[in-house]
Amino acid sequence: MKVPVELVGAQITRTAFDHQVRITFTGHGPDGRVRLDGELVIETALSLTDAGGGQVVLSPGTGTRLAPLLGLFARTVTEVEVTGSGTLRIRFDDGAGLGVEPDPDHESWSLTGSGFGPVLVGPGGEDGWQH
Repeated sequence: MKVPVELVGAQITRTAFDHQVRITFTGHGPDGRVRLDGELVIETALSLTDAGGGQVVLSPGTGTRLAPLLGLFARTVTEVEVTGSGTLRIRFDDGAGLGVEPDPDHESWSLTGSGFGPVLVGPGGEDGWQH
């Protein structure tokens, strides 16, 4: 699977919560046209690190406990990496970071949309990540 490095330079334009966490990314080209429109769906625990290094672990479906994710709105992606069997790490322009580990029994995260190839990290994770 290909690491979605196309997210670099895109902004978070929407966050939504229910039994999943959904984060929408929009990226524009030099001409102002949309070059990327994607949605990250997280179905397992995730970590959020703030600019000062403080970290919280959040779980989808926990209502107002997910409020720290609202601080990612309008942040710009500066780095994307996927390591091991599907550990996702995204860093933002304010120093914050988002991480999702693969789950042994459940789908952990997926990324769909336009401007990049789709990604799905299923139970146990996925190997063979390419840049």
